[in-house]
Amino acid sequence: MAKDYGVKRLKEFGETIFATMSAKAAETGAINLGQGFPDSDGPAEMLAKACEAINSGHNQYAPGRGILELRQAIARQRERHYGIKYQPENEVLVTVGATEAISATVLGLVEPGEDVIVLEPYYDAYVAAIALAGARRIAVALKETAEGSWSVDAEAVRRAITPQTSMVIINNPHNPTGSVFAEEDMAELAKVCVEHDLLVLSDEVYEQLVFDGVKHRPTASYPGMWERTITVSSAAKTYNATGWKTGWALAQAPLIDQVLKAKQFTTYVGTTPFQYAVAWALDHADEWVRGMVQGLQDNRDALSAALKEAGFKVHPAAGTYFVVVDIDHLLADSEIEDGTEFCMLMPEEYGVAAIPVQVFCDEPAPWKSRIRFAYAKRPEVIEQAVSKLKAI
Repeated sequence: MAKDYGVKRLKEFGETIFATMSAKAAETGAINLGQGFPDSDGPAEMLAKACEAINSGHNQYAPGRGILELRQAIARQRERHYGIKYQPENEVLVTVGATEAISATVLGLVEPGEDVIVLEPYYDAYVAAIALAGARRIAVALKETAEGSWSVDAEAVRRAITPQTSMVIINNPHNPTGSVFAEEDMAELAKVCVEHDLLVLSDEVYEQLVFDGVKHRPTASYPGMWERTITVSSAAKTYNATGWKTGWALAQAPLIDQVLKAKQFTTYVGTTPFQYAVAWALDHADEWVRGMVQGLQDNRDALSAALKEAGFKVHPAAGTYFVVVDIDHLLADSEIEDGTEFCMLMPEEYGVAAIPVQVFCDEPAPWKSRIRFAYAKRPEVIEQAVSKLKAI
């Protein structure tokens, strides 16, 4: 018998659903509306700045916290957009994408055996980071709103807290649902976290991708949250540069110092020339971002209309790349068991790939009829997908 070399804390993890569905899309030639990545580049001048940095000799290790120019640009962006001041010298840390910022935050601030609350459905990187830290996750379901979207359930979070709870992980705007949490619900959550003296990891990578006049409010801006919140964001979604893997963590210096301790022994530092280009974008590309966000909103509207025409219940999406639909009517009229089975059939049967929401849950039953589509694609790709989805 072959020896099982896997460690217990990672036993539950296999290939991510994103890799699985992207592979099926490639195999069948389907349009990939599963994995959330754009199919067009960011600002042309930002790309030129990256080439300029390479040609100017910025090809060796960056400082451990990231180049100062980028940390300063990150701090300026947070103050310009949200009125929150961070000191670039010791309250900003550049990471290899938001994923590393998340992992380093959990590894640096959560002890083995402690409890970490995640909001369900959750981004799978959170649960992997918790497992790597030897901690225990506690999943708390979002609550459905009267409008058919979702928000954080502060009272459910309160009930889930144990004497071992040390951190809550929040993702707002929210992947996979496309929700932007109501400010009154976030304010109630803030009270719970302050009352129980909990740290908060706030994943805000979709902070600028909000629609219909909705405004993003950072978690750190709520009363009592500044001193306990580690905010994570990145250039990936804001500037169509997912392959650059340039992210950051923001917090008071004592917290960032602990995140740095974990980060420095994973990747050590991120890619140097991209940091100069992202610094330029943070200072100069706000207008480009506004245009890109309008294009995303147009895509959301076109895709949502087509899905409604095809008979799906479409949930409102106020932000991110994603829209969630309910396929309960299809499950009732077929032998298909749930969203996972339907998504596995879709690439070959209908020429479009999507993601089942239930795979992001400890309690999948309430989500088994919901699937997620990503619309961060060129308009002509969305049009092609729309024509295929109408056949369903």
